[in-house]
Amino acid sequence: MADLDLLLERTSRTFALSIPLLPEPTRREVTIAYLLFRIADTFEDCFSWPRDRRIEALERFCALLRLTDGATAAAPGAEGQGAAESWVIEARQLASRWAVEMPVSHDGYRELLEETPQVLQEYASLRAEARGLIGRHTVRTATGMARYVAGTGDDGRLQLQTLQDLRDYCYVVAGIVGEMLTELFLLGRPTLRSIGPYLRERSRAFGEGLQLVNILKDSATDIREGRAYIPAAVQRAEVFDLARLDLEAASEYTLALQSSGAETGLVAFNALPVRLAWATLDRVERGGPGAKISRAEVWEIVAELQQALQSQRPAVSPPVGHPTG
Repeated sequence: MADLDLLLERTSRTFALSIPLLPEPTRREVTIAYLLFRIADTFEDCFSWPRDRRIEALERFCALLRLTDGATAAAPGAEGQGAAESWVIEARQLASRWAVEMPVSHDGYRELLEETPQVLQEYASLRAEARGLIGRHTVRTATGMARYVAGTGDDGRLQLQTLQDLRDYCYVVAGIVGEMLTELFLLGRPTLRSIGPYLRERSRAFGEGLQLVNILKDSATDIREGRAYIPAAVQRAEVFDLARLDLEAASEYTLALQSSGAETGLVAFNALPVRLAWATLDRVERGGPGAKISRAEVWEIVAELQQALQSQRPAVSPPVGHPTG
């Protein structure tokens, strides 16, 4: 896990804090899933790269995932060995090309692109059920991202028009992640089976809420870089209200895990981003775009969560009307 953990630290802030809290084998599965989604996100976010090149990269990435799956599922023997060699060679060629040609300023993202073959090898080694979930949902997101890239102007600018457009975008880049994580949490945990429908009902909102907080926080920078996620015709207050509703659903999701006896690490993984999102949303509402909580405040929230879990108090503040007992 050492190399994967290093890639995680260099490409994430919140997830680098929360993923290590997870129990195995979910921790390794979610680490690999995050890195795969981050690769796709890097292609989508590279607005200074020509639109057609970004679409091609997303499509080739999806094809590479399918090729990896096909080779992994192949029976042992010469044919299976040949398929495995084929995807490894193609992954190395594409990774070298992407790392050189893409104008990526973030060193961690560039390193991740270079290490795409290693991430795929780790992905190929996962248990079949987890690999199937991760691969299917990653392709869904990457395919959706390609559609949004195709809808940008010749200058690469993206302008969403309605609140529903915003929600549809959030589903592609974050709601699908919530759905995938939920299935990974339920995998091999029969004690959580009874709350499966409850979690699934809230998984999309969970992802949407976290994404909306980021969009509100980064809106000024996004507009300067050609990404207008918040439609001009939509009041920011509407987006704040929607984010609050989503975070309430995320809180309910987390409390359901806790009350059903999920492992402490699984509860903590979900509780930490929810607590951080609530604090960030409040800060952005008071301070405007660009406002954020400090590193010291982040560690204070981490410590408060640890204390709550140790004393068996709710991992997050229960939404109004939610039973605490």
